[in-house]
Amino acid sequence: MEALALAVFTASLIGSPHCVGMCGPFAMLLGARGRDQASATWRPIVAYHTGRLVGYAALGAVAAAVGAALDLGGTLIGIQRVAAISAGALMVVFGIVALLRLRGLGSLHFQAPPWLGQLLQRAHRMAASLPPVQRGATVGLLTVLLPCGWLYAFVITAAGTANVLHGAALMAVFWIGTVPALSIVAVGINRLS
Repeated sequence: MEALALAVFTASLIGSPHCVGMCGPFAMLLGARGRDQASATWRPIVAYHTGRLVGYAALGAVAAAVGAALDLGGTLIGIQRVAAISAGALMVVFGIVALLRLRGLGSLHFQAPPWLGQLLQRAHRMAASLPPVQRGATVGLLTVLLPCGWLYAFVITAAGTANVLHGAALMAVFWIGTVPALSIVAVGINRLS
């Protein structure tokens, strides 16, 4: 488990520029300043990251529970570690699609269902009207609903553990790797505003 956690941390740290591109615009919602400038800067950012941590850990736990159910079903029919095999196969498919896109050969585009986009838009509009700390926490929680292949690659990895605690922990490790880059963006945008 330690080697997997280290790999997830390293990958999330190296891949955090993707997170900045995907989630950086949401950091603009944290830019409203209150009376107390210092707390207006850090409290919403801490709330944002806390919301992300809670959402990612919960998503990892749910994915691992699904993985455990797949393993149980696989064991009943004589196939061991179905979750790990399924997670590995999905990761290979993600990689092939990414390589095809880089080569300009892939036209496979996965889009979120329209209802999810509408839900996210309504939720973000609602979050924009909240005080800064609640806004940060809400926006952080909403990031689990983004149609982000990078995020869901790690969710698939969490599912492959087939252990709820390990799945939640792996997603927490993923979160740790993304915190520095997203914090820099959030603080920078806040200072500019």
